Amino acid sequence: MEQMKIGVIGCGNISPAYMDISPRMLGIEIVAGADRIHERAVGAAEKFGIRAVSVAELLGDSEIDVVLNLTDPVEHAGIMRAGIAARKHVYGEKPLAVKREEGREILDLATAEGVRVGCAPDTFLGAGYQTVRAAIEEGMIGKPTSFTAFMLSAGVEAWHPNPFFFYEEGAGPMFDMGPYYITALVHLFGPVRRVFGTTSKALEERMITSEPHAGKVAPVKVPTHVQCLLEMESGVVGTLVTSFDVRAHTLPNIQVYGTEGSLNCPDPNTFGGEIRLGRGDEWVDVPLRFANRENSRSIGLADMAAGIRSGRAHRASGELAFHALEVMHAAHESSVSGSAVLIESGVQPARLPDGLADGEVD
Repeated sequence: MEQMKIGVIGCGNISPAYMDISPRMLGIEIVAGADRIHERAVGAAEKFGIRAVSVAELLGDSEIDVVLNLTDPVEHAGIMRAGIAARKHVYGEKPLAVKREEGREILDLATAEGVRVGCAPDTFLGAGYQTVRAAIEEGMIGKPTSFTAFMLSAGVEAWHPNPFFFYEEGAGPMFDMGPYYITALVHLFGPVRRVFGTTSKALEERMITSEPHAGKVAPVKVPTHVQCLLEMESGVVGTLVTSFDVRAHTLPNIQVYGTEGSLNCPDPNTFGGEIRLGRGDEWVDVPLRFANRENSRSIGLADMAAGIRSGRAHRASGELAFHALEVMHAAHESSVSGSAVLIESGVQPARLPDGLADGEVD
């Protein structure tokens, strides 16, 4: 199989995950890295055996087929636009963009240039949520009716080396972690039709205790507790809560309810995890039946590359990421307006075929 060549822009905190794991994926090869702090690109080149180049050199390199955008959220849209202008396919970390209008522009520019847009998260392609979807489609819980979903934490300032941007525009708990949850839910039930949300903010400043910024203060510019009701086009309804204001809890990540049973689902920020089926008071394990049970970050990138080669739609698509972006904005906007917000976009990715090995997508 011909390898599709990947160039990384943004060699910071998340990039080693892609560079470590992508060699396990069929059909892709990371060949170059660039960063506004060039020393980061040099470090990645030395560690992973790629070329360290400038952003301009990477965009102008005819060998590179796909730009992998691993920059901070506020830079996502600009890098995506630059990659598309260079007539390259683009794949980025979530969210697709900070502003909804930027996300729409990215998709329109890509269509005009005839290139693909892909975007994380791709965790829904792991064994966990592929198994959950198969279980639902095969009637394990009867007709699905509702769900609850919770991402509750005390924030990131105690462990992340650069926690400032988590409290800037385009971040907060919904924009940081919401894409994992919304993408998993859309994968299971189809597009969101309507959102009603409320938000709050516990603190105006966060004291950083992680190195190298311990003792500094991060201003909080976004809501840090967001809860919303989601109505899906399929008729399934549910609650999603994302928070950086919760010190301890015992709530599940995602539970799905149907007319004949319930499923306790894995953390959507993982690829594997435990699935349990409940009927009455009894809960039993549901075995994982798909590959990619361990960390498989970049499988979405490999799936996009396979789609480019064959002409089929890819699963971790720009359209899916834009739908998640629209839902996240709707939760915040609804809190301000006091009214439900209708969602205009919508897509549901295809499930992976049965019987694939790790790193395979077809």
